[in-house]
Amino acid sequence: MRDTRRLRLPRLSIRSLPGLLAALLLPLGLLTPAAAAASPPDATAAADPVRIMPLGDSITGSPGCWRALLWNRLQDAGHTGIDFVGTLPPQGCGIAHDGDNEGHGGELVTNVASQGLLPARLAATRPDIVVMHFGTNDVWSNISPDRILAAYDTLLAQMRESNPDIRVLVAQLIPMNPATCAACAQRVVDLNARIPAWAAGAHTSRSPVVVVDQWTGFDTATDTYDGVHPDASGDEKIAARWFPALAAQLESTPGDPGDPGDPGDPTLTCTASFRSVSVWQGGYQAEVTVRNTSAAPVRGWTVTLRPADGARVTQVWNGTLKSAADGTATVADAGWNGALAPGASTAFGLIATTAGPAAPAATADCAATPAS
Repeated sequence: MRDTRRLRLPRLSIRSLPGLLAALLLPLGLLTPAAAAASPPDATAAADPVRIMPLGDSITGSPGCWRALLWNRLQDAGHTGIDFVGTLPPQGCGIAHDGDNEGHGGELVTNVASQGLLPARLAATRPDIVVMHFGTNDVWSNISPDRILAAYDTLLAQMRESNPDIRVLVAQLIPMNPATCAACAQRVVDLNARIPAWAAGAHTSRSPVVVVDQWTGFDTATDTYDGVHPDASGDEKIAARWFPALAAQLESTPGDPGDPGDPGDPTLTCTASFRSVSVWQGGYQAEVTVRNTSAAPVRGWTVTLRPADGARVTQVWNGTLKSAADGTATVADAGWNGALAPGASTAFGLIATTAGPAAPAATADCAATPAS
């Protein structure tokens, strides 16, 4: 028997008619410009996240728990529009974070450069910022700083080929003191001493290269579990060093007219930190580390040093000394170490004489000269 009941259609309200008409007319191209403009905005049109590639070897990737700490520091500071990228997935840590990375255990930066491994990784991930701690395995393999820095040149060129506006944070490596490599500790020092000058030469306003000092204050005895790889304490220190430099890049756009790099900008700053190296009766040796703490390069620096307890600075190396009658010492850069990229550091040494037994101490102020 045929069912003669009426088929009930859903009732359409007057408000639904415009949407229905739009759905019917859109395939026919009959919507007017005004009607098309009335469509709700596409939520996908929001700004893309800033893509950040952690690049390096096992210190970065296996498991590289400093990345998890850094990610969460950035999130807590309000930098939520970011995306850590890399062809490798998360590798542990037990902390919620975006774990994508490009930290390949055992890789040498010289091999990555000579074998052309980076371009494909860049094409797959398209980073805006690279955070690079790379060269530990090269140092262990007794590869010279010249070759390592040449590899940095190659990688930087490939990064800029992928993205002309890429920003690069490059680390002065954490110390290493493995039981099987007595010479490695000094090799790291030798490489790190060359990195600031390399970065200053590679830096451009469009594609900044920022040095981040991961070496100072890092102790292989307490901050690694094997003299090379960071433990929980080391991860905390690495994340803490990356954070301000990376946050500064996320908060600024290189090349803007109002950048801190503009000549005369009052935010152009540097710091000077004093530490004792050795002490003897009647004098001591000390080292002063000068760091560019602004987001723009400087072309020179001057440190005003006031030794405590009547000590007098009598000799300086890696700087130019002028002494005042009251014992105040003014030390300017030596020329070759004056240019510092954002976050980069250099150091000068000194000898001071004392009238009697006194602990080495001094206050140190730094003034920076803007890059021209």
